Amino acid sequence: PEDDNSPLYPPPPAYNPQVPTVSEDVARDALLKFVESKWRYSSKPARNLTFKELSPITVYRYRLETYTESRTSTWKFEPYNVDGPEYGTPPPPWDVPVTLPDIYTDVVMKVRVPHTSFIKVCHTCHGCGRTRCVSCFGRGMVRTFSFSESFCHLSLTCRCISCHGRGFKTCHLCQGSQNLLHYILLTVTWKNNISEHIPDRQPDFPDEKFEQVTGDAFFVDESLLVYPIQGFPEQEICEVSRRLIADHLNRFSSNCRILQQVQQHNATTQVAFQTTLL
Repeated sequence: PEDDNSPLYPPPPAYNPQVPTVSEDVARDALLKFVESKWRYSSKPARNLTFKELSPITVYRYRLETYTESRTSTWKFEPYNVDGPEYGTPPPPWDVPVTLPDIYTDVVMKVRVPHTSFIKVCHTCHGCGRTRCVSCFGRGMVRTFSFSESFCHLSLTCRCISCHGRGFKTCHLCQGSQNLLHYILLTVTWKNNISEHIPDRQPDFPDEKFEQVTGDAFFVDESLLVYPIQGFPEQEICEVSRRLIADHLNRFSSNCRILQQVQQHNATTQVAFQTTLL
């Protein structure tokens, strides 16, 4: 019999991490690309320099992505065309069919829940289809004041330009239809939740530089639920993998549906070197 306390993970994948190496040619090409991006720099020193020593420093980056789907519903209303309960039983939120977007993309979709529509008298105009003009207070005329040399002010009455003298305006909510269509609007949110960890940050290498470099992915594991990394030489990576996977499971499994997870382990090599110019 299986242990009831066993985690809901697939068996861990077998892998042999291969840390990338940096040769003199690779280091020179990287230096030339950097020089070419600076219009004030000359590429001649980079082409003619001789390497005395290469000291590679490998920086590991762990990344976990959990793609989730969440749904919320709320009542909405509008001028009506009815799809009411007489046409079928309204489905619960997770039974409403929607088209799944591209994986690991953030998308928000709003869908009307079938068979939830019904008609109700407009609560703004109370079924009249029109409301009293707020500019003339329903009188159709407004009073204006003008000034002249012989009078301090002169009071004039003219037709209200807001309602054209009618004293009322078409209800802005029901647009004169006197009724509103109420229905449940379902909001479906697909979100890619990303957590990253870089354990060995070098003090002389700015943190923001790591965000601009993806590095080489030498381990990628994708499944509905991924299993924590085991057996990696740096124990901190294994611990971070276990902690982040448990954190994503606790945060997203209660109010979302986890559609897919992917974890990858990248290596970025920083090289310190001494050179001489020929």
